[in-house]
Amino acid sequence: MLYGIAAATAALFLAAVLAALLRVPALRLGILDRRRQRPLPLLGGLAVVAVTCLVAWVGQWTRVAPLGDGVGRLLVAAAALAALGLVADVWRLRARVLVAGAVVAAACVVPYEETGVLGGLLAVGWIAVASLAFKGLDHADGLAGTIGVVTAFGAGACAAAEVMDGLAVLLSVFAAALTGFLMHNWHPARVGMGACGSLFTGFLLSASVVFTRAGYAIGPSAAVAFGLGAVAVADAVLVVLARLVSRRPLLRRGPDHLAHRLRRLGLTPQGSVVLLGAGSFSSVLVGVLVHTGWTGSRAVWWVAGVALLAVLVLLRIPVQQPRRTQSTQVTGSLRVRNG
Repeated sequence: MLYGIAAATAALFLAAVLAALLRVPALRLGILDRRRQRPLPLLGGLAVVAVTCLVAWVGQWTRVAPLGDGVGRLLVAAAALAALGLVADVWRLRARVLVAGAVVAAACVVPYEETGVLGGLLAVGWIAVASLAFKGLDHADGLAGTIGVVTAFGAGACAAAEVMDGLAVLLSVFAAALTGFLMHNWHPARVGMGACGSLFTGFLLSASVVFTRAGYAIGPSAAVAFGLGAVAVADAVLVVLARLVSRRPLLRRGPDHLAHRLRRLGLTPQGSVVLLGAGSFSSVLVGVLVHTGWTGSRAVWWVAGVALLAVLVLLRIPVQQPRRTQSTQVTGSLRVRNG
């Protein structure tokens, strides 16, 4: 207990300091997210990954807070996926490479002896989808970090209920590291998370849920997983539907996510993040209650209904088209006029 508090405090402080320090080399090396209104230096996610792994390793090395069976492998796989995300931040890898990396990493950590073949395959798919969904959440200042902190506390509560103390401590350390990063990522952000941090966040959280639900029936486990990741799933579904309707590539970024559409309704950047954070807290609470047996899995249907309604309503909100599309249309119209 005391070590968990001390480790979380250290993680918060170290992540806040390291995120501030990494901002300078990100600017000098040109590791920037240029697809926002202003170029945003990345490497903030690297601070979260480094601090989480460092504090977890210290606990494992000193045997004060051993991670437990399989959790160390989970953390290594999450760090490997984060390294792939860091390469994508620097050299802009194709999205299909990140998809393949997420699938391979997920396949290496699923406890098949407890989930079974079918459950294991579903778990691999869930971890990969959740990892990419959290990457999609990194489209607004503070959003991915806020949803990550809320979800980490929920997943940590589920791990504690299963007496998986090592995993619970790891998730508390991770939540603290994300909080330290958020000190620099809240609007207007001074440093961004990038693919490195967002993939690490989605992978660590979704894989942790798989570990805590291993051995349970697939139906209730799917309900818990959806409750903990409802906002990320809703954002992914909204984007997929919007791009299918408009016949745009699914893996190309655009201003058509949850926060973008809430901004079109008149919410401030901070207001949209607070609203989505509140929604995440509500859905995560339902997921935790289902996992601990305080309520039945049918309660998740209410979460799914609200999420679906939000997606359908926001789908009707017009969004600004990407600059490349606009420039292409302008060029095309000029050609028609000149022709």
